[in-house]
Amino acid sequence: MTVTCESTSDADVEPDTVTMAGALNRALADALAEDERVLVFGEDVGTLGGVFRVTDGLAARFGEARVFDTPLAESGIVGTAIGMAMNGLRPVVEMQFDAFAYPAFEQITSHLAKLRNRTRGAVELPIVIRIPYGGGIGGVEHHCDSSEVYYTHTAGLRVVTPASPADAYALLRQAIDSPDPVIFLEPERRYWEKETVRLDHRSSTLDRAVVRRPGTDVTLISYGGALGTTLEAAAAAEEEGYSAEVIDLRSLAPFDLETVAASVRRTGRAVVVHEASRFCGYGAEVAAQLSETCFHHLEAPVLRVGGFDIPYPAPNLEKHHLPNVDRVLDAIERLQWDDAAPLAGGGA
Repeated sequence: MTVTCESTSDADVEPDTVTMAGALNRALADALAEDERVLVFGEDVGTLGGVFRVTDGLAARFGEARVFDTPLAESGIVGTAIGMAMNGLRPVVEMQFDAFAYPAFEQITSHLAKLRNRTRGAVELPIVIRIPYGGGIGGVEHHCDSSEVYYTHTAGLRVVTPASPADAYALLRQAIDSPDPVIFLEPERRYWEKETVRLDHRSSTLDRAVVRRPGTDVTLISYGGALGTTLEAAAAAEEEGYSAEVIDLRSLAPFDLETVAASVRRTGRAVVVHEASRFCGYGAEVAAQLSETCFHHLEAPVLRVGGFDIPYPAPNLEKHHLPNVDRVLDAIERLQWDDAAPLAGGGA
């Protein structure tokens, strides 16, 4: 399914049909071309061009001094990037798969996230850690985790995730330009979805959510790989008489409460959808903040649709584990409606 995405309309940027992987490749190439301080390195990003071919052709174009493979030592990759950033470079590193990043967790949480604060702003660490994440590709364990809350809980990190090719380009360019360390989560099952769009990053903002579909009855909040499912559910809900607004968070840390709360105050109901396990998942924080700030506008409790509270299942079972349209529709129907469902576009 192709996700419809807002994009820039600058006359000097021509529309192009591109996959998310292609958009990320373009973002890296443009950043490398524009700023000699940018380096790209990690596991198999050089000669192979990455497992998902996101870095395809970059080593040949920019040379092995700027795009290169590393040993399979994630802690060493991040530690090296920290040292480079402290000396004026802007590393972009890839962890290859979500759970592969765990050996680097100590470097990320104890040093990457804290060094700017520890030095009272004297040392900036403009590092981007690219992490393919999430399910839907038939992968085995260690390849399909949704580990976003580990990073969003860590003060000092920005955490972003695109859901479309246009956002993949814009967010990655902005992440590379950011003076803060950014965990850049790439939804694996969206890598090959295509979109005809102008790739540009000048009219977008790194830390703001976007309304992808307007609605009046309920707000559906999602991000990354689950956004496409959420948009499908919104279309299906309309056929059943519910007008669902869909918000793409894009930035998980910081969280754009302003945009989300404004929508929920209009609709009075909300459902958060994500792939990660529901217990202590990102949706729990969204629900808590909405309960605190929108309590008198809510017509029902904020509900969550997530993965089950189990280790990621075998490939033949993941379709049951991941949120689907039916589970989102079921949550909408449980939002304490009156005897009759609302008419689409007519409010609750």
